[in-house]
Amino acid sequence: MSRTERLLDLVQLLRRHRRPVSGRKLADELGVSIRTLYRDIVTLQGQGAPIEGEPGLGYVLKPGFMLPPLMFGEDEIEALLLGSRWVADRADGPLALAARDAMAKIVAVLPPDLAGRVDDAVLILGPGSAIAAGDAVDLSAVRRAIRAGRRARITYGDGEGRASERVVWPLALSFFDHVRVLVAWCELRRDFRHFRTDRIAAFVPLEERYPQRRAALLKAWREKEGIPSPR
Repeated sequence: MSRTERLLDLVQLLRRHRRPVSGRKLADELGVSIRTLYRDIVTLQGQGAPIEGEPGLGYVLKPGFMLPPLMFGEDEIEALLLGSRWVADRADGPLALAARDAMAKIVAVLPPDLAGRVDDAVLILGPGSAIAAGDAVDLSAVRRAIRAGRRARITYGDGEGRASERVVWPLALSFFDHVRVLVAWCELRRDFRHFRTDRIAAFVPLEERYPQRRAALLKAWREKEGIPSPR
């Protein structure tokens, strides 16, 4: 591994940790000596990386530090391509368009040798039926409510066609091969519930924000469902 690659790996490793991590742990994960790790941190700090900390206390990378897309490795480019193609093929219209636009922006700034491999990707999205355009609600509005942490009033039909109205706290949209699901806290049931978006007849965002932090609610939902944290 070249020193440049090692420095990039160090940045990515720090990015995965939200709290200070010891120099020894970083060195072990990179497979280098602690002295080399300290030198690499000083080098990155000198190049503008906002790394805070010191030996004995640990190190943390402040949020907001961005690496230019040209620093992506081949596997990272493949992962981005595969993910963006899945979203472009299976997500709702605005999100699918956003995936294509995002990938186009990345490809536009890639070095020629990497850009030329985009059309020759080794990972191919397998065939599958797209989700039927059966959503009566605008999923862009649902995503805005989720980001804003706002309560919403929905009209929902269960599997037997019985409709009910309820107020929910929208937390996330989950995408499966054949259906999309809104993860939310339901005020009626006083618990987490999953609502198929093709069964939501109406979605009306309310002005009031829900009283708890979305991150804390998602953590509680993951624990209840036995779903590991994405980090």
